[in-house]
Amino acid sequence: MNSTFPHPVPEVTCSDCQACCCRQKAMLFGDLEVPAQFIATNERDGDSMARLADGWCVALDRITMRCTIYEMRPWICREFELGGDECLEARTANGGEAP
Repeated sequence: MNSTFPHPVPEVTCSDCQACCCRQKAMLFGDLEVPAQFIATNERDGDSMARLADGWCVALDRITMRCTIYEMRPWICREFELGGDECLEARTANGGEAP
């Protein structure tokens, strides 16, 4: 595990993030709760969350920057730890600041 950032960082919240995690590819691993209209199938890579032309996840409400299927979100999204290394790296890579 990369320990570039302290783990976890409690000061980080989704409300000040601009949903950096929603710009990353979210593979589906038997996530049966995800509604079919949010799934993209690729013969080579398998199923993942569908993305808009600009790279954002289709389940993201761009006004509130919140997931519209939060209760049915994929396992990989559930495992993406708020304030964890991947979160802070995504924030930094997308022009945000890590605390």
